[in-house]
Amino acid sequence: MASKRDYYEVLGLKKDASAEDIKRAYRKLAKESHPDLHPNDKTAEARFREVNEANEVLSDPQKRAAYDQFGMDGPPNMGGFGGFGGFDAGSFGGFDSIFDQLFGGAGRSSQQRRNAPMRGRDIQVNVRIEFDEAAFGASKSIDFMRAENCDTCKGTGAKDGSQPETCATCKGSGQIRAGSGFMVTVRTCTTCGGTGQTIKDPCGTCHGSGRVRRKRTASFNIPAGADDGQVFVMSGQGEPGQNGGPNGDLLIGLSVKPHKLFRREGTTLYLEMPISFTQAALGATLEVPTLKSKVNHKIPEGTQDGALFRIKNEGIQQLHGSSRGDLVVRVKVEIPKKLSEKQKELLRNFDKESTGKEYENRKGFLDKVKELFNA
Repeated sequence: MASKRDYYEVLGLKKDASAEDIKRAYRKLAKESHPDLHPNDKTAEARFREVNEANEVLSDPQKRAAYDQFGMDGPPNMGGFGGFGGFDAGSFGGFDSIFDQLFGGAGRSSQQRRNAPMRGRDIQVNVRIEFDEAAFGASKSIDFMRAENCDTCKGTGAKDGSQPETCATCKGSGQIRAGSGFMVTVRTCTTCGGTGQTIKDPCGTCHGSGRVRRKRTASFNIPAGADDGQVFVMSGQGEPGQNGGPNGDLLIGLSVKPHKLFRREGTTLYLEMPISFTQAALGATLEVPTLKSKVNHKIPEGTQDGALFRIKNEGIQQLHGSSRGDLVVRVKVEIPKKLSEKQKELLRNFDKESTGKEYENRKGFLDKVKELFNA
């Protein structure tokens, strides 16, 4: 008995561990050392027995209480703990029950699900639309391909007058099990593909698949305020389900073309608009384009390059709402590249008449330069 490790130590737990802590630790360690994952590894097999022995005691409230009070020797005259001379799969309900408990019961649950109703596959299509269609909404239609039950064989895949037969390889289970003891493997039957049935005389229309691909057209409305990357769902327009399961959905993803003038962020529109340096200096009333028309907007004299002006309610309508975002205009002061001699002379005269106070940023910069070199 003395050679055995403390059960709490085996599971990596403290003595105040909860029942859920014990269960979680056992599942983790048993998975790590399971003999199926470590064939012919005696160390892993011994570790697996040790973990199971610790769990057998600590997961039972009465055994755990006795162990906490008396230790590995157990209550007087009771023979003590540690009676697992060797691991016996039968004492835990057989290999299958342990494997299913640890690994989610993949074997039997998949057999049970094989004939259960299954939802049809979703179909996703992408639609490229104009910027204005997303902003104001539009009615659209799109063609897509969909796998549907074959009308000739009613989805069975078998030729008219015949029926699918039970697979002779897996006897209708859809799975092949091989090995014994710890070395049991489960794989999908390659003869029937996991369906449990084979088709001797396949349907001439669908060639035994039970389904054919057909072209379908879906009409839908794009709501005002839709945006790039959004997905709209048409319920029940996907592929049909199996064994009486519901149809999948048609998922329509939007790809919005960029606009020539505007950039969008949510419900806000951004516009970069060039203006002359005369307009910037003297102020002006600008004719600003919007998605619908043009609006007049007054800018003050002395407007600087990059200044932002907000025009209310000229942005994008909120999706499924009534409010509308704003249009933000960023002005870009353009300097002419070519001037006539008369224009150049006027500018030279303007510069002669300047006192320097007209240029706040330039004056501040020159003051800092002077301060730097006079220091």
